[in-house]
Amino acid sequence: MDIEKLRFPIGQFQKPEVLTEALLASFIFNIESFPGLLKKEVYHLADSQLDTAYRPGGWTIRQVVHHCADSHMNGIIRHKLTLAEDAPKIKPYPEHLFAELDDSRIFPVSPAISLLEGLHLKWAFLLKSISESDLERIYIHPEHGRKFSFGESIAIYAWHCRHHLAHITTLKTSMRWD
Repeated sequence: MDIEKLRFPIGQFQKPEVLTEALLASFIFNIESFPGLLKKEVYHLADSQLDTAYRPGGWTIRQVVHHCADSHMNGIIRHKLTLAEDAPKIKPYPEHLFAELDDSRIFPVSPAISLLEGLHLKWAFLLKSISESDLERIYIHPEHGRKFSFGESIAIYAWHCRHHLAHITTLKTSMRWD
């Protein structure tokens, strides 16, 4: 398998041309169900498996799990800021540096999964409560130098869940860990 396919096993994010009610519901479902799917894929793995990179030069499964916790904590805060303020400028974080900290490299994955379980329940509840006009609210991402609509951001985080889950399932399949 080529490196690009290993890096983006479900393909790169594609912004939906139209955010239908059904599509939005599927994105929220992806976000809501992610912790359970992640837990199912990683809880039975040995430390040696958790410490295996999903691609050459990539993060280990352990780092991916902790990255999802870091990223999704930022995600819900970005969403809440977008709902509470007019066009907030969000604070990016150095995810590649976060992934090298000990809480991502060597800490067990169970606390990160527990965090994701509670966080995603709260996040899904919030997302199910928004109005159609909320989907047009925006935040400014200074690292990307552009505005993101709330609707696009929901799509990105749903993709992010599927993207990192696929890193893990692809590695498990290639290593015959299933």
